[in-house]
Amino acid sequence: MDVLGSLPAFVLAVLLISASPGPAMALIFRRAALRGLSGAVPTVLGLELGLYAWALFAGAGFAALVAASEVGYVVLRVVGAAVLLVLGVRAWRAAWRDRGQVDPPAPPATPLGRRRWWTAFGEGLLVQLANPKAAVFMIAFYPQFVPADGPVFATTAVLGLLQITLETGLYLALAAGVARAGDWFRRPRIRRRLEAVSGTVLVGLGVRVAASSR
Repeated sequence: MDVLGSLPAFVLAVLLISASPGPAMALIFRRAALRGLSGAVPTVLGLELGLYAWALFAGAGFAALVAASEVGYVVLRVVGAAVLLVLGVRAWRAAWRDRGQVDPPAPPATPLGRRRWWTAFGEGLLVQLANPKAAVFMIAFYPQFVPADGPVFATTAVLGLLQITLETGLYLALAAGVARAGDWFRRPRIRRRLEAVSGTVLVGLGVRVAASSR
């Protein structure tokens, strides 16, 4: 397969896949709504680093081993489900904790400190690395665009870099759009509802990951 000739199809597929709802979209929306664009940036970077790691794993053959191993796949699935469930429960707890607040003027989004920045980054990275569907996706998607008789790892690495570049731009644009309405989202009443809804979405995704098959 001609890699250059297949690039338009690859870009279109990446954009469509990136725009589909999932854990990444839920995390970015919540972070941007409550912390602004600067608060969503580390989450986006963590998610994309995790995705690129899976691309490199796919190029090296490790992702195929994970997908083929029943034990490895189950372990990864349980860990991924647990991460999403913990994040969802934390959002529920935040909604419950703030239930007695009235609606004063919304506080502005404050820049993240170094510790919170790395926490948000690690959250995105962990969600992506603990996603068993990422391994399955990489070994099913990338071979369509990587010539079997060419440098598989190098080509996969380049395509992965292109994918995370496109996704980073798309997700940052989404975060910027959500952050523009941040003052409204940060009102205590709206914040509680957002936390409750995002918690429900994350818990639902966690349950789906736990119950899903290959």
